[in-house]
Amino acid sequence: MRNLLLTFIIVVALNFVHGVKAQAQQQYVVLADSSGDNAKMLRGIIGKNDLTGDTAFNKWYTESQRIYPRPDTALVNAFRNNKDKIYFLFFGGTWCEDTHFILPKFYKVQEASAFPDDHITVYAVDRKKNVNGNLAHAMNITRTPTIVVTKDGKEIGRLVEYGKTGHWDTELAAIINQ
Repeated sequence: MRNLLLTFIIVVALNFVHGVKAQAQQQYVVLADSSGDNAKMLRGIIGKNDLTGDTAFNKWYTESQRIYPRPDTALVNAFRNNKDKIYFLFFGGTWCEDTHFILPKFYKVQEASAFPDDHITVYAVDRKKNVNGNLAHAMNITRTPTIVVTKDGKEIGRLVEYGKTGHWDTELAAIINQ
């Protein structure tokens, strides 16, 4: 009986570990996109490598970074000066032209400021603004991209699309520095 109980505990533990590994490996899903031949989109948590390592996304990512040769100094300084205090939740669509414009530039600012990767979570939403679970709905995400800035676990501001003035980088710096 004792051996049977021990075997049962080991089997349950191994299944749990395997389940955790499977979840850690699959943070997003690839979906068909109706925008064109063989078009696809991502839904879930993504990172730079998911965009730069895939030819479907690398083209727009690389071009957007190329046309932003020097990140906005005020935004780089805001990232650098607050890197231990703030976190970003970035909701965007791999199908969305506004995300194509802003997300690569956002990452360029992050790299220029040495802002920690683990303080940024990028959620790729589908065309209905859904992400795994109901997070986008709970966060009232209606347009992409939306960058939510948090400090001490609370939202201190958000930038929706290009912001109110069209100068997304200036407005994001103001949110961070408040």
